[in-house]
Amino acid sequence: MDYGRLKIEDVVVISIFPGEYVLETVEEVIQKEKIKNGVVLTGFGTLSEVHLHWVTTTGLPPVEHFEKYEGPFELLSLHGVIANGEPHIHAVVSDVKGAYGGHLEHGNKVLYLCEMAIGVLSEAPMKREITKEGLKQLRFGK
Repeated sequence: MDYGRLKIEDVVVISIFPGEYVLETVEEVIQKEKIKNGVVLTGFGTLSEVHLHWVTTTGLPPVEHFEKYEGPFELLSLHGVIANGEPHIHAVVSDVKGAYGGHLEHGNKVLYLCEMAIGVLSEAPMKREITKEGLKQLRFGK
């Protein structure tokens, strides 16, 4: 285990318009606003295209499965961490058949709207390191 004690210094609220892409827009805002570290405080909306991935094994290295769906979908939740300018975001979406969740990939197209808030964290040495097992683990310099 590793952890860091950080303070939220600012909040950036994003309104993503129809036809724009969620993760691509977040990456653009991170770059424009020079967000090094942050947390996704909330996120919701509607999507016409969904692209998620999740793990399908319990052994190492993990085997990941990627899926793309065409909507409409409700985007129920976005949550994640931005470390050293790199977002790691998970999503929960639903349609008339049920709810689905996983790691947010590029290609999640906004249908009507998407709103989210990012808490910008105080400067701290926070990054993801590749472990000997090949996992990207969050680490904090103390």
